Amino acid sequence: MNLKNHFFDRRGNVARINHEDAQASEKLANEIIELLPGFTTRPIVFVCIGTDRSTGDSLGPLIGTLLEEKDIAPFYVYGTLDDPIHAVNMEERLSEIKQKHINPFIIGIDACLGRLKSVGSIQVGNGPVKPGAGVNKQLPEIGHMHITGIVNVSGFMEFFVLQNTRLNLVLKMARTIANGISESSLKFPKQHEWPKLSWDLDTERPTVAE
Repeated sequence: MNLKNHFFDRRGNVARINHEDAQASEKLANEIIELLPGFTTRPIVFVCIGTDRSTGDSLGPLIGTLLEEKDIAPFYVYGTLDDPIHAVNMEERLSEIKQKHINPFIIGIDACLGRLKSVGSIQVGNGPVKPGAGVNKQLPEIGHMHITGIVNVSGFMEFFVLQNTRLNLVLKMARTIANGISESSLKFPKQHEWPKLSWDLDTERPTVAE
């Protein structure tokens, strides 16, 4: 759980999408595609952070569980309600992911707290999430890019606020984010769909085979 919604490595603008927007999933998918490396052989890995022991902090594992029920190839997902990634096992799980995938491009997903007017917003941008930064925990930064959901208000008794976050809101946001990731998997170019280059000997320049 990243308690502060401003603890990001800002190497670009952070897009903010209201989860109740009728086009929220499509907008999120477009933002994801915009930030992913194009035509890459790097594995695209979503790491969903959080625990089902806290309502507000269950956003990540809920997203992971919803994604497990979808076909999001060529993407990979880790962190579910059944097998969560949280403060206790985070370093171990990250090490396992990096051993399993060669040079993965990681998208960190986490819940966060923010201003009242921002509750229900989904943020996506470059740079990692920093789990535990809001409570001075030394946990590894996660992701080359991040997706976060503002689930409640920050500033006072944050753990109590987190425990008393409405599950209805968290579930709605999780569905929107999972749908957006699913849509982005359909838009992301599969390796076998990459344009095939052929060499035109007459023009001495590469051409794209139709």
